[in-house]
Amino acid sequence: MKFALPWHESARSTSLRPSGRPLALVYRGPASLPGCPESVADMLADSPWNFDIHFVGPGENLSLSAETLSLAALYAQPGGGELEPAYKKLRAHRDDIRRFVHDGGGYLGFCLGGYLAGATPGFDLLPGDTDRYIDTRRATVRHDENALVEVDWRGRRRRLFFQDGPHFDIDTDSGTTVLATYPNHTIAAAVTAFGRGRVGVVGPHPEATADWFTDCGLPALDARDLALDLVDTVMFR
Repeated sequence: MKFALPWHESARSTSLRPSGRPLALVYRGPASLPGCPESVADMLADSPWNFDIHFVGPGENLSLSAETLSLAALYAQPGGGELEPAYKKLRAHRDDIRRFVHDGGGYLGFCLGGYLAGATPGFDLLPGDTDRYIDTRRATVRHDENALVEVDWRGRRRRLFFQDGPHFDIDTDSGTTVLATYPNHTIAAAVTAFGRGRVGVVGPHPEATADWFTDCGLPALDARDLALDLVDTVMFR
């Protein structure tokens, strides 16, 4: 899947200047696909948290580093691409991301970013691991192409954009809020504690805009309110 959604040039700068607003960093680089980081950034811009949003990555003016992360309230890992190649590009940042969250930061993982929150391979931020939803028993989607998937999000049935996203095989006994399940009752979205921080992950793409659907011939749906619910759950402490 490849998209070319616009993002504001004002989100880029050569340095971080104090703004009095919570800083949100969105990864953009070879471990994602065009359109995925931009959709996450646009969704965050609609949040009532009034984020100061910047892209980070090897081709950006801001690098993904311990120093940059230390200034942030939130780090978002968007979807796009495959897990093992993506992790090879990001594994050098694993310890920095883990330390950032453990010390009180927030992590958002959408689809591939959800996989990367797991352990095999990944940043090991979850009380458990991830796996492909399409391989689970009684999965309602059995292929790795673009599709719609139904989830039960806080008791409401919704349909979301989906492309081979994960389910989360995690401990729900303590420190975990399950936001959504797939129809076979596997976990589609959750927020968990990691040290003093919070980790929010989702298998489908609630951040998807109309372009995502129309570009692949699917009926356009809007679930960005669910993406904002994920953000709020991570940010509220």
